[in-house]
Amino acid sequence: MREVRFSLRISADEYLRYYRGAVRHVVVTAEDGTRLRFPAANLRPFVTREGVRGRFVMRFDANNKLVSLNRSG
Repeated sequence: MREVRFSLRISADEYLRYYRGAVRHVVVTAEDGTRLRFPAANLRPFVTREGVRGRFVMRFDANNKLVSLNRSG
């Protein structure tokens, strides 16, 4: 299983654009330089009043299908 780590900081106001569907995908550059594009809906469990902030780890199967997205320590 492959995993990629990245940091993310999206303000609450900015995340509203994702939530309302004006923007559907998040694009980030991982710590190893990999560019990731994924549906903003995957971040919903991590939204707070401040938005989405923190370090995350995304795991993929052998077919590059998302297996999990978690906040990392």
